[in-house]
Order: sequence, then structure tokens, then C-alpha cells
Amino acid sequence: MKIDIIVVYVQRYLRGHEIDFVASLTGIHLAALTPKPHKVRVIHQQVQQIDLETDADLICLSFFSGFAPEAYRLSDEFHKRKKIVVGGGPHVTFCSRESLNYFDCIITGEAESVWVEMINDVQELTLRKIYRGRPLSLDEIPVPRYDLLCSRFVIPHVIQATRGCPFHCSFCSVPSLNPGFRVRPVGEVIRDIQYNKFRYWWQRKIVWFWDDNLTVNRSYIKELLGRMIPLKRWWLSQASMDIAEDTELLRLLKKSGCIGVFFGLESFDGQSLEEAAKGQNKVADYKRKIRNLHRHGITVMAGFISGFDNDTPESIAEMAKRLYKIGVDVPFLSILTPFKGTAIYDRFEKEGRIKKDRGWEYYNGYNVTFNPVKMTPEELLAAHRNLWRKAFSFHYSFARVVRSIFYLRPGAFMMSACMNIFYCIKAVTGNEPLDMSTIFYKGK
Repeated sequence: MKIDIIVVYVQRYLRGHEIDFVASLTGIHLAALTPKPHKVRVIHQQVQQIDLETDADLICLSFFSGFAPEAYRLSDEFHKRKKIVVGGGPHVTFCSRESLNYFDCIITGEAESVWVEMINDVQELTLRKIYRGRPLSLDEIPVPRYDLLCSRFVIPHVIQATRGCPFHCSFCSVPSLNPGFRVRPVGEVIRDIQYNKFRYWWQRKIVWFWDDNLTVNRSYIKELLGRMIPLKRWWLSQASMDIAEDTELLRLLKKSGCIGVFFGLESFDGQSLEEAAKGQNKVADYKRKIRNLHRHGITVMAGFISGFDNDTPESIAEMAKRLYKIGVDVPFLSILTPFKGTAIYDRFEKEGRIKKDRGWEYYNGYNVTFNPVKMTPEELLAAHRNLWRKAFSFHYSFARVVRSIFYLRPGAFMMSACMNIFYCIKAVTGNEPLDMSTIFYKGK
């Protein structure tokens, strides 16, 4: 049987990406779990055209809520061509009743436990409507099918060492989607890191950990990093800021080749952090902790969210300057989005603040899907776009790159500079995030 696994995407900028920074792990992970003699293709819609005339027998679509309209459109097109279409991913998990209207079957939760069963049922003509994935041990996971990735990814070498997160941020669905915190055997992670059949030297050099919070288990991560030192790779991941207080861990990060860590800082406002259920974040500590990472030559990428109840257009406008002052090397700026499966969705739904006139295409992190407290939805969108333009202006982008020369190691500086230049070019050419209310979604 021939299987196409499609990672669905909807353009989020005025002009789309011809390349992408990092590949998704989902498709190549499921491909690795697919038993022989089935033949698998993995298509990432962000950088590849969808072949509607494919000769595949089974089409599997994985998607987030913001891409649901496109997934539904693709399913309809494939059904016209008499294909069996399966839906999976976070949106399907939390909107299963709706999703059942569009697919021959859906997979909810973690797909590993039911993937092979579903494929066998397709062959036996006994396909069920719902397959409910459950959390499994992360032992004996095969090497992802990197050979199935197209060449348009800057960093195709994505791996996973842990799954889940012990925190329960109000806007995050990870605790529901991936319950608990689990780790893979260190030896198997090292095996995946050692894979090096990529075309370009930087693709062989750089590893991106597809983990929600890599450093939760201190004894585990220290063992892993210690065994990574001889491999001489550069790597990135995301973690909590408490790592900045662990001197031994910081030394291991540096020795093992860490060039960047993403932190979800979210806000400069204490009330907003309470709303986000991020009590572990202390605004007064941001600058000091970031400096600790810089002392070890590590790039600090930081996520900030606009739209909490205490936010105003003025406080959002101040973020660009404050981000620079605390030392953030690469900011990631989004709008609060109440995804289903999160505490913030449940609260906004109860308070009647979800905008029912907004389709799923608005749920992409760059548009407004609810009624804020201290401004209108239009004011929130305008404030975010102004922040985005200012933070990635030539002034701030150039200033971040120049100052980082003095504290980042070569690999970290290279990555930070490339990302700042990439987003600066977007900002100065007007290629900003799309306002979905000004366009008619056509599944393009």
C-alpha cells in the first residue's frame, strides 16, 4: 500500500516561505513506524506542493487548529478522487466530533499506539471511525525517516529526547495532548543524533530537539549532554528559565554544543504571568538569567504574547524596547490564542469572550479570536503588528546582532544573526503576518 503523510500548512505571511528553518518531526516519525512493505511519502505543505493526483492509497493529514480549513479542503479534494483520508493532530484530538465530518477516520492523542493497527485495518477493509491513541513508553522508537524530507529545510535534523511538560500554562495544550513527562533511553537519542546523511554541512552539524521542555529531569539531561560532548554537534531546544541557576547544567550545555534555547517568557506584567499560570517566571530575574546564558555563549530566543487581560496598546508597544534591554537575542511575538484543550479556552468560553464569527483559520497565533479586556480586537491586532514591525526593524535587529558578537560563540552567533536578518527582511519589505479578516480564505 502507498501512503502519503501530509503535514498541513496555511500561509501566515503576506508572502510564503520558500524554505523553512526546521522540519516537523511528526511525518518522518510516523513514516519510521510504518511497517514494510508499505511505501511512504512525507509532504510538508509549507515548502512542498500537494499532489492531488497522487497514486497513494491512503492519505494521512496532520494539522493544528489554524490549518483546519485547509485540511478539510484537502480531504474533500482527495475524497473526490476516491482516496481514504485519515485526520490527526492537535485539532482532531480536541475537536473530534467536528473532524469526523471530514475524514474516513480520525486518530486522537498520540498516534504511535494505533498507527500500525489503523494501517492494517485499511488493508483488511475494517477501518473504524476513531482510533484513540494513548501515551506509551518512549523506548525502542526507530530513527525518523530523514531520507523522506525535501531539501528546503535549513535544519532537517529534528529529534525528540523527552515528551510532555510538568507545567500547566493556561494557553498550552501540551499537558492534555502529551500527558505526563517521559524520557527516551539516552543511547537511542545518541543514535539519532549520530545520523548524518544530510546534504549540507550545517544540516549534519545542527540538531534541533523537538521537546517541550528538554531539561526537566536534571539527572537525565546531564547524562545525555555528557554523552553528546564527543559528538561535536550544535543543538537547540526549549526549556524553562530555571536552567540559568544551575551552573553545572550551563557548563554541560556549552560543552555539548548548545547554541540556542527558547524560553516562554510571555510577558513583562506580573498579573499577565499569573493569568498564564507561569508563576515560575519572575520579571525581575529575566535580565540576570539571560546574562547567565550569554556567559556561556548561548543564544536566548524568547516568546512573548500580546493580549492578556492586563495588556494595553501602550504596554504592548513598550515590549520591543524592553526585549532589547533584557538581552533577548531573537524574539518570537504572538497573540494570545485560546486553543481548544487549554484552560484559557475554557475560561474565555465561560465568560462569553470567544469570537464566534472567527473561523479556525484565525487560530494561527497571529490573529485575534476573542474579546480582550482593555482594548478592542482591532486594537490588539494593530498593537501586535506595530510591535512586530518595531522589534524586527533594522534598528533593533542590527543592534541585537552587533552586541551578540561580544558574547555568543560562533555557531550561536551564526544562528542568531541569520534569524534576525530573516525577520528583519520580512519587516522592512512589509511581509508581515496576515490579517485574516482582510482576506478571503481560499485554501492557498
